[in-house]
Amino acid sequence: MSRSAPRIVKFDIAAVEERIDSPRPQDRVLGDPKRVTRTEFVSTSREVDAGTWRAEPGVWRFAFAESRDQFVHVLSGRIRLGDEAGTLTEIGPGESAVIPSGFRGTWEVVEAVTMRYVLIERRVPKPPRRPGEHP
Repeated sequence: MSRSAPRIVKFDIAAVEERIDSPRPQDRVLGDPKRVTRTEFVSTSREVDAGTWRAEPGVWRFAFAESRDQFVHVLSGRIRLGDEAGTLTEIGPGESAVIPSGFRGTWEVVEAVTMRYVLIERRVPKPPRRPGEHP
């Protein structure tokens, strides 16, 4: 049985569906911004996905699990990320950043934004069961 060779995924020609959502009501700080995600690549392990993300202005709270990191590169617009200590990091056109695992804070879309992202979600092994524990 032969396996086909992996192919390069070029974002500007990928024909993918858009997923539209908004922040959960309990996470909203300001507004109810529409967010549009185009996932253009998912690794065979499902631990990495990449694509294009757009959002309207607004502010919401978010938290990354210890197993999740995200690279972002802003194409147009501007975002401002605030950590729990109150430090703000603004990212604009042509700028990139990494949101590390365990990060908690606010995500603000200052100007309608379009950005590329790479999301890494590592599988965390479940701890072994103790003797006598049921699944």
